[in-house]
Amino acid sequence: MSLPLAANEVENRLYINGQFVPSSDGETFTVKSPYSHEAVATVYEATEDDTNRAVAAAKAAFPAWSALDPHERGAYLSKLATLVRDSHTELATLDALCMGRPVSSYFDAHYSANIYDHYAQAGFDAKGQTSLNTKGHMNFTLRQPIGVVGAIIPWNVPVMLFAHKVAPALAAGCTIVLKSSEKAPLSSLKLASLIHAVGFPPGTVNVLSGFGNPSGSVLSSHMDVRLINFTGSVATGRQVSAAAARSNLKKVILELGGKSPALIFEDADIEQASTETVMSMRLLSGQACIANSRIYVQESVAPAFLAAFRAKFEDVKCGDPLDPATTQGPQADGIQFERINHYIALGNEATGKTGAGAKQQQPSSTTNSHGNGNGKTSGFFIPPTIFTSVPETAPSMRDEIFGPVVHINTFATEAEAVQKANDTEFGLYASVYTRDMDRAMRVARALESGTVGINCTSPTMVGDMPFGGYKGSEIGREGFGYSLDNYLETKSVLLRVRDE
Repeated sequence: MSLPLAANEVENRLYINGQFVPSSDGETFTVKSPYSHEAVATVYEATEDDTNRAVAAAKAAFPAWSALDPHERGAYLSKLATLVRDSHTELATLDALCMGRPVSSYFDAHYSANIYDHYAQAGFDAKGQTSLNTKGHMNFTLRQPIGVVGAIIPWNVPVMLFAHKVAPALAAGCTIVLKSSEKAPLSSLKLASLIHAVGFPPGTVNVLSGFGNPSGSVLSSHMDVRLINFTGSVATGRQVSAAAARSNLKKVILELGGKSPALIFEDADIEQASTETVMSMRLLSGQACIANSRIYVQESVAPAFLAAFRAKFEDVKCGDPLDPATTQGPQADGIQFERINHYIALGNEATGKTGAGAKQQQPSSTTNSHGNGNGKTSGFFIPPTIFTSVPETAPSMRDEIFGPVVHINTFATEAEAVQKANDTEFGLYASVYTRDMDRAMRVARALESGTVGINCTSPTMVGDMPFGGYKGSEIGREGFGYSLDNYLETKSVLLRVRDE
């Protein structure tokens, strides 16, 4: 794999107060391709001082930015949408290099541009209410921006989550400091360059690269940050929430993953259900919180579903994520690779069977002159892995694995299916496949999940519906019509009216 971008074409500095700057101590970290293990870029690592300077810049920019009319703020977002669309190829390339996302499945730039376009108009929705219910008063509410926002995004869909955090915050009149993941910082820095090209006022958006400690910790505990929005693991989410509580009790929005079930009833369209659940698991090589990693199939159709699912799921081409023919890229890094193989080993132990995986995949269809010297890639590939009849208490059934590993178990009755689906601390996305709409509605109401797809599944999302989860998957909701409220405070104003 030859790198398609020269080193001088990739931005590697921090974006603070409208300027690209090196870190205060000059320290850097190296981003490596999970496909070739080559160094892709050397990126400046934000220090505690850098993070404090970014927050100070956002705080200084807040009064002027929040005072703009919604259409003035929206004009910046509209211009950004155009530049993001135009940068589709480069953003796809950067994410392929950093975390192995195949360019063949990349739709993130266009999806994100639509978000910026929406929020270019959404600022007008920040409206209060009036009341004449109290005699002698005309009372009303004001919706006002909360202040400086901190955002921490993961590595799996950085361009999309950048938009989900930044666009509504800016539309509401907030300023923001965003920290990207150390595993995939380059597309966020490219977005920073687009923000700079649009001409956003200095300090309105600040973009930091680096690690959870110190930069993420500083953002979570900073006394001038009024809201922290984090997407990532449960363990880190607990730390973010605790830091927010210990500091200034800042508002917290958390999206912490899932173990998303799909329920396949005997009257379901097996071809449709198998095709769509395979797509759910294949997206991002299984590195998606909404992937159908648990599938429950009614006993009478289980053999047919399993045969159809297996044929589709195992029909992949692993290889260079920059090759349009590649349908499955490597896992994001060695840590993910080892974690997934650990859970595959636990699945083998729980079932007494040997699933796929448990080794570094060497696809014969892929060559790599920069790999291990034998003409095959040394990328962090995990083959599509299916476990059946795994005990519900097994770690691989209960923990989020974040890889192409699916568990397919059976059920006899509707009540059993719902009980098994809900027996988890996650509750992000669930699906039900059936032709019986009465059953579909009963099950949808019973499932403890923030989103339920009926005869559809992830990555199906509808823009005007909220996204979030039950139980340990989420605090808060995001999405069109919902995210803006996260960034607004409500103030009651009581106006005494004198009688004539």
